Amino acid sequence: MLVKERKYGVKDDKQVTLFTVKNKNGFEVSCMNYGCVITEVLAADRRGQYENVVLGYDSLEEYGQNSIYLGAVVGRAAGRIKEGAFRLGENVYHVTTNEKSNHLHGGHKGFSHVLWDATVLEGAEETTIEFTHLSKDGEEGYPGNLSMKVAYTISNNRDEISISYSGISDKDTLVNVTNHSYFNLSGNLRRDILNHELTLDSPTYLELNKEFLPTGKLVPVDGSVFDFRESRKIADGVHSGHPQNVLVGYGYDHPFLLDENKNNRIVLMEEKSGRKLTVETTESSVIVYTGNNLNSTENMRGKRLRNHLGVCLETQGPPDSIHHPHLRSVILQAGKTYTSKTVYSFGVI
Repeated sequence: MLVKERKYGVKDDKQVTLFTVKNKNGFEVSCMNYGCVITEVLAADRRGQYENVVLGYDSLEEYGQNSIYLGAVVGRAAGRIKEGAFRLGENVYHVTTNEKSNHLHGGHKGFSHVLWDATVLEGAEETTIEFTHLSKDGEEGYPGNLSMKVAYTISNNRDEISISYSGISDKDTLVNVTNHSYFNLSGNLRRDILNHELTLDSPTYLELNKEFLPTGKLVPVDGSVFDFRESRKIADGVHSGHPQNVLVGYGYDHPFLLDENKNNRIVLMEEKSGRKLTVETTESSVIVYTGNNLNSTENMRGKRLRNHLGVCLETQGPPDSIHHPHLRSVILQAGKTYTSKTVYSFGVI
């Protein structure tokens, strides 16, 4: 496998390194140690042409504050925490409120806006970029010194990237980590994602309130545009008058619950290019976000950044579950190990 490293820029007086791994087929993944951001994924269409299938920029300067978390690992707790407060045992903790009165994606820096240590582990059949970070006790308000590891593993034979997460804390804390890549299978942002088709075996989704926080209500998908158990176009939700689609800016930004007892499978396809992305995860939910609020005057690799240019498939535990005991807990007990794994496999229809 071909592995390259180069200086991508400087952040906080430290070098940011871009890693590029290319397998024998031509499949290629680029990522940096700032926020573990995946900047580019080159995957083949039905003609065998490898093109980029994620949103991203060509320079560190363009990422700026990365307010839309392009390609980043987010945590300690992905999603929102109501009023930036939660109770663990006898203690109440107040975390950063960085979206009005709520906490979002780990706070001002979290995992997405810090430099991680990185190591390249090369093997005969796969190469791993291993990122490590110590999130100190009290950082963003979270309790516990949390040692985190994120591993991006690229296969030499298969066009796939596996993301494994692990962490251990010396105090009880919250850990709910995901990758926030925006996918667009048309290739080099040629088209938006409205005609992408999604298949997702989920019988229920979480209702959101006006602050995009889960109300705790589990809503059956039956007979609605939220039913992805058979393939459905993203456009169905964008053009829908359903109050929940309208609420989030015409589209989806909702947690869909998955079966905790099996390796869940999600499939995204684009007919015109013939590309297919299969996502398998150990997680209990996935947030489907259809880029409803991407409109900008900015250009991204020659294209204007606009709504519905990419779709996120954020595999994680249910957001704000600390306030909804009937949802799967994201509490990590002191001395216990947090683990999660999601595999993104690319192929053709």
